[in-house]
Amino acid sequence: MNSLERVLTTLGHKEPDRVPLFLLANMHGAKELGLSLRDYYSSAENVIEGEMRVLNRFGSDCAYPFYYASLEIEAWGGDTIFSADGPPLCGAPVIRSAEDIDSLRPPEVESSPGLRRVLQTIAGLKERLSGQVPIIAVAISPFSLPVMQMGFDRYLELIHEQPDRFLKLMRANEEFTVAWANAQLAAGATAICYFDPLSSSTNIPRELYLGTGQQVAKRTLARIKGPTATHMASGRCLPILGDIADTGTAVVGVSILEDLAQLKATAAGRVSLLGNLNGIEMRRWTAADAELAVKRAIAAAGQGGGFILSDNHGEIPYQVPDETLLAIREAVDHWGRYPLEWVKDWTDPGPG
Repeated sequence: MNSLERVLTTLGHKEPDRVPLFLLANMHGAKELGLSLRDYYSSAENVIEGEMRVLNRFGSDCAYPFYYASLEIEAWGGDTIFSADGPPLCGAPVIRSAEDIDSLRPPEVESSPGLRRVLQTIAGLKERLSGQVPIIAVAISPFSLPVMQMGFDRYLELIHEQPDRFLKLMRANEEFTVAWANAQLAAGATAICYFDPLSSSTNIPRELYLGTGQQVAKRTLARIKGPTATHMASGRCLPILGDIADTGTAVVGVSILEDLAQLKATAAGRVSLLGNLNGIEMRRWTAADAELAVKRAIAAAGQGGGFILSDNHGEIPYQVPDETLLAIREAVDHWGRYPLEWVKDWTDPGPG
């Protein structure tokens, strides 16, 4: 099977030739080219070449043309702060007061140089991959985007104290997210990863999610013209896993903070799972650590398909050594081959 066939089979809750592996090491392309992150992300040609090198070296089952989250904020008039060895971060909020929402208008995708670079990257990867490898693009959910637009504390106050302005903000954000997701699909993306960390049970209670984030997701995902995966970006989702499935998403990105076997049982064929290797601990893993983590994840969720092995955040840290990524790849090649006969006889050795 090629990567696309492997992923489609597992999303159909059937067992492919092996467990698919999404190594979302988007920043490692800069290392491959010997560039700073600022320089790397300044050019679509750089990211196309860097992503192809990452794919060829580490053998991921997807291409991942994600630049950085604040790229979307740049489209709204914000800026980005770059560091030498970590993901770029948002600058000052673009919504400085709740009153700014009254005149807020969603930006045009074509008017943003950063978004245009991503579209060029997707088109370039599509040409080079010839349909053999899925291209997973990213759109931040309209419900989670305001954390960057106006700050976490002021956004939570808005939700609870100014429901009319909250809905007005959601309308603007939904228009933008739908346009941005569909532009990426039109450029050649196979699916959209809908990052929605604020909806996580780590951040808000289920009752609030049902009245806010879930409703936003239902409206937004229904207008996106392709398959979606919803990612909690390390946050917990077990209490709302069924509710997330009700939004129409095909995949849920799950956290290392929850039991993967319990998540798989709860998913029960309704959605596939993506996760849940610990990207933070990954920085210190030996090859043996990597192998054990891979075995644990596959044993917990691999049987019957419906599982893609990945990190639990949706972005592998820049500091994770290449040797660790190669060790993960080798462990998946060895232990991820279906049928997973070894699982029934395996005993987890426990810590250490």
